[in-house]
Amino acid sequence: MRARHADPAEAEVPQQRRILAVLVFSQILSGAGLAAGITVGALLAEELLGSTGLAGVPSALFTAGAALGAVGIGQVCRRRGRRPGLALGYAVGALGSLGVVVAAALGNAVLLFASLFVYGAGTATNLMARYAGADLASSARRGRAVSTVLFATTLGAVIGPNLVTVTGQVAHSWGIPRLAGPFLLAVAAFGAAAVVLAVLLRPDPLRLAEQLAAAQTGTAAESPADEAGGGPDARPERRGVVTGTGIMILTQLVMIAVMTMTPVHMQAHGHGTQAAGWVIALHVGAMFLPSPLTGLLVDRFGRRWIAGASGPVLLAAGVVAAAAPDSVSALATALVLLGLGWNFGLVSGTALVTDALPPARRASAQGLVDVGIALAGATGGMLSGPVVVLGGYPTLALAGGILAMALVPVLAWTAGRTPRTATSPTARPTETEQA
Repeated sequence: MRARHADPAEAEVPQQRRILAVLVFSQILSGAGLAAGITVGALLAEELLGSTGLAGVPSALFTAGAALGAVGIGQVCRRRGRRPGLALGYAVGALGSLGVVVAAALGNAVLLFASLFVYGAGTATNLMARYAGADLASSARRGRAVSTVLFATTLGAVIGPNLVTVTGQVAHSWGIPRLAGPFLLAVAAFGAAAVVLAVLLRPDPLRLAEQLAAAQTGTAAESPADEAGGGPDARPERRGVVTGTGIMILTQLVMIAVMTMTPVHMQAHGHGTQAAGWVIALHVGAMFLPSPLTGLLVDRFGRRWIAGASGPVLLAAGVVAAAAPDSVSALATALVLLGLGWNFGLVSGTALVTDALPPARRASAQGLVDVGIALAGATGGMLSGPVVVLGGYPTLALAGGILAMALVPVLAWTAGRTPRTATSPTARPTETEQA
């Protein structure tokens, strides 16, 4: 065995494997619930309101709900641990999903919007679970730990959109509008995830990380790369938090804006909900499926290099969508690139933020970070409808890609400014650290 494997910064806590397994199981379940709002939220609002200009409101509402949910979940995690915080978040998401179904059955737009806001807690929890995967991970394997949790979302998130027709038929047989069908699935998916976490997520990863950090306080100063794993009095590295948060906010804004209006745009050009579901399934798959490779690249080459790559990928997505807006295959390709660029930004940004935070300060700070991400998504969703009405879908797609390229100069400017937290002390410096 090479000496590097024995380094404390890379040693894994024994409980980490079991914790990741439980998180993977819950993410597979919750992924199906996550896909409901993405796939039919805008279509359901358009059907009830009869207005394309307001079709982006559902995305804005459940991402705004995710912002509030992230604050609440972060505070519960800080005070009680990851297990009760995540379980509560999914339970609230299931309640919101049930409210959407009831609103659709009654044709009540006010109840629909309120329920979509509550549903956002489930989507917030799905993303915040990635932090639980990183709590006990060494700094040299943090990207891979985050990506493992994200990857687990793939199965449910890809299956969910492809069940639009089936769940729609079930809903119709119960006298409920077909577009509410995916939210029936979300009720069961979020509810099951809540039960799994409440029962099986033991020991609590955040509480254990805090205990281990407190026990190592006397030696933490000797390992700059593991400063994020320091004791309760360790100070956060603010530049790392700001940089990682900025990366995730920008990629979220662009992704949500373009994704939200794609099903509406497809329907306006004669493509059915099944075709839209197929495109969104590919998109969601690209959001999560590449995660293991992304995590490996983040750990191997550095957080900033992979974050910087997300800009050109998102630009390519915008160009492809704008060049052939009526082609299902072109839109599918564009949405795959859109998901991949988002994945690069989320994994690299999460690793940067977690690197910079000591365990005792992680939960509340990470909740605030995800508030910014959710608000960015809400902004993207709210603006997407008016932009399409005024300038068309190609304008929205291209503008999003151009905006994403702002990541490149920002990351170039901050290169070499953040302390070395991305690798272990004995690991070979990444290209970013050498810059």
